[in-house]
Amino acid sequence: MATIEHSAILPATPERVFALLERVEDFADYSDLIEAIEPLGGQRYRWHVHAVGMDWTFDVEITERQAPERLAWESLDGVRNQGCYRLREVGEGTEVSLTIDYRINNRLLERAVNRAAKPLVNRVSRQILERVEARL
Repeated sequence: MATIEHSAILPATPERVFALLERVEDFADYSDLIEAIEPLGGQRYRWHVHAVGMDWTFDVEITERQAPERLAWESLDGVRNQGCYRLREVGEGTEVSLTIDYRINNRLLERAVNRAAKPLVNRVSRQILERVEARL
């Protein structure tokens, strides 16, 4: 399983940042690569992503929601992944740390995705946090 990490500092309180991050269905507005997110009921969502020249669909369940410190999820199918946002108050606002672990069961596809995944996830994470900051 590969791990990708990204962090940024947003000029707002953890409560304000968390309030935007927990609105999972809005993530489609935060990144050009996320085409849509469908609420499936409860804490489940279907993500539609276009990346690495391919369309990816996977269902995700929120596994932990500790406002305003932590929001975690795990995929239920499709691309196997799990991750979490950790929020920590700092002098300039809120440090937001993202960690994603993922696994692809096709070796050829995994090599291609691994080459592209880190810059891709960093791009998506940066877009998400920049657009969350703009909404603050």
